Amino acid sequence: MKKRIDTVTSRTAEMTCLYRACSALEKNPWYRSDDYLAPVLLPSFLKTLIRFSFFRRFFSRIAASAGIYEYVVARTNYIDAAFHKALTDNIGQILIFGSGFDTRALRFADLLQSARVFELDAPVTQQAKLAQYHKRGLSLPPQLTCVPIDFDRESLPERLARAGVSREMPSLFILEGLLMYLQPSSVEATLQTISHYATRRSRVVFDYVHARVLRGESLLYGEGRIIKTVANVGERWHFGIEEGGIKPFLAQFGLSLIDHKNAVDVERDFFTDSNGWLVARINGSHALVTAEK
Repeated sequence: MKKRIDTVTSRTAEMTCLYRACSALEKNPWYRSDDYLAPVLLPSFLKTLIRFSFFRRFFSRIAASAGIYEYVVARTNYIDAAFHKALTDNIGQILIFGSGFDTRALRFADLLQSARVFELDAPVTQQAKLAQYHKRGLSLPPQLTCVPIDFDRESLPERLARAGVSREMPSLFILEGLLMYLQPSSVEATLQTISHYATRRSRVVFDYVHARVLRGESLLYGEGRIIKTVANVGERWHFGIEEGGIKPFLAQFGLSLIDHKNAVDVERDFFTDSNGWLVARINGSHALVTAEK
């Protein structure tokens, strides 16, 4: 059965790029990220519109599901920090699964040195991003390798082997906004492959949705609207993790939990001022994880 992303660019990847672009132009430091390339990847009319604060607010706060823009801003900054730390810790390769319109290979190009970056994503979405890079005159760093793949249908180990991914060096694996869109069997196969390739000191950074969201329990802030939004664009969520289930989930792949942030933790760490006042709420459907081999 064909999926929407087999023939057209991922709508959720486009929305994430739009949110990052808005955050890169924010004056409010709580809402700001450093993805200065995200605006460059937008269609010209959107790039022009988001220069105006009214349109940024409309796209990111009014049209978006409650708390999801804030979550994307926090997630971007969280994974930026993990990417930067991996390079300063001399991690030899970084693999970005479901890379969408991720720009980290270009934004951190000066720090890559000998480290290699592999971006894996659906062919149509990957080609759309590369076309935008070419159109805007942006050069890809020589350390970057783009690997087209359908995670639900193709052999991940085979694609990694053909791309030249090493099994002999510590790696950072990034799965940003990916696992929830995969079938449970594909999630297991993907994590098994990561476990196979991960040496000691390797790290895995990802986010997931709570299993209760897939059951439609509507107990979390912003949950109801976000589940409808992803369904309406033809990119449904299929995988979630039960409350308290993150450690057992990681253990089956030989991974240990380093950091776990639910929405309350993200609010505390990214949107709470020095007086303890909450600046913004986070959509409750997601959680952030860092694990280590």
